[in-house]
Amino acid sequence: MSRRAWVAGAAASGLSAQSVPGTVRLPKKIRVGLLGVVGHPGEILNPLGRLPDVEVVAVADPEAKAAAQLARNPRLSGIRQYTDYRQMLDREKLDVVGICNPNGERAAAILACVERKLHVVAEKPLAIEIKDLTRVKQAVARQGVRLSMLLPMRFSPPYLALKQVVDSGAIGEVAQIGAQKSYKLGERPVWYLRRSTYGGTIPWIGIHMVDLMRWSSGREFTEVASFQTHIAFPELGEMENVTASLFRLDNGGAATLRMDYLRPETAPTHGDDRLRLAGTQGVVEYQGATGVTVMTGKEKPQVMQKLPAGQSLFVDFLESVYNGKPTALKLEDIFRVNEIVLLAREAADRHQILKLT
Repeated sequence: MSRRAWVAGAAASGLSAQSVPGTVRLPKKIRVGLLGVVGHPGEILNPLGRLPDVEVVAVADPEAKAAAQLARNPRLSGIRQYTDYRQMLDREKLDVVGICNPNGERAAAILACVERKLHVVAEKPLAIEIKDLTRVKQAVARQGVRLSMLLPMRFSPPYLALKQVVDSGAIGEVAQIGAQKSYKLGERPVWYLRRSTYGGTIPWIGIHMVDLMRWSSGREFTEVASFQTHIAFPELGEMENVTASLFRLDNGGAATLRMDYLRPETAPTHGDDRLRLAGTQGVVEYQGATGVTVMTGKEKPQVMQKLPAGQSLFVDFLESVYNGKPTALKLEDIFRVNEIVLLAREAADRHQILKLT
């Protein structure tokens, strides 16, 4: 979904969609600033109805119309609007900043917030170059702030179910993983069209599935080889629309990730995400069209009818920061998955197999 379409939808919907019912109280009022509306800002805005102690007080976006459109929502009618996020950071007394700006600008924005000792929930990837990711890691450690990243798929029922099955031991030791992300091309902002501002399709959408593969399987990735290319669609500039990556697992197994922007506009959904985990005693897999299916040596294939309840990444983060609860998305996982996708892109650039150390 384009930024314009998302903002329009959010303004009209009232931001009322909730993943989990129930109010969450925090020990004090939390003032949130929204820095950009690219990607998944709904992960921050949608749970507001459950968070009476949280107020989004300001939004900064270079497109004044985007901020103004967001402010049409009754819950955000008093939000202050900026076109320069530095002015927002200087003028507002914030506790948390949600960063949803273009990929190439993200690391600098994160650093600006961290140096002001503000907690951050950022769009992914955190950076599009390893050197900038290193700077982010160093700044977070130095300033002692909390950082999370918008990987909402980890909190959704189908993938929670996959992890539940693996953790139960039903399919044994995971030895092979297959994953897919296929999207409609749709309307893309100009920053997608250049590597220097986009960063590549592997870091942009691959990071979701790399995180899910590691987290759900319990396996680590040790090596990677990748391919990436651009076929047809000259209007895409430098944006890759076909990629494939092969990872070696820490037990000697293998994982594959194929991605494309070739899903026809006639398809019933924007994306077709799939994840298959094959273990020594069975297989569990998810496709949107068929649901979560489990097959073991003891039972015939069956579709799971009851999935775990969906969760909210933003609520999880706030409860971790202010209520001292363990987070479901650890900082070491966030940094690790960023490193993996950047090295996977580098493997494609260099036509080499790279160690993921």
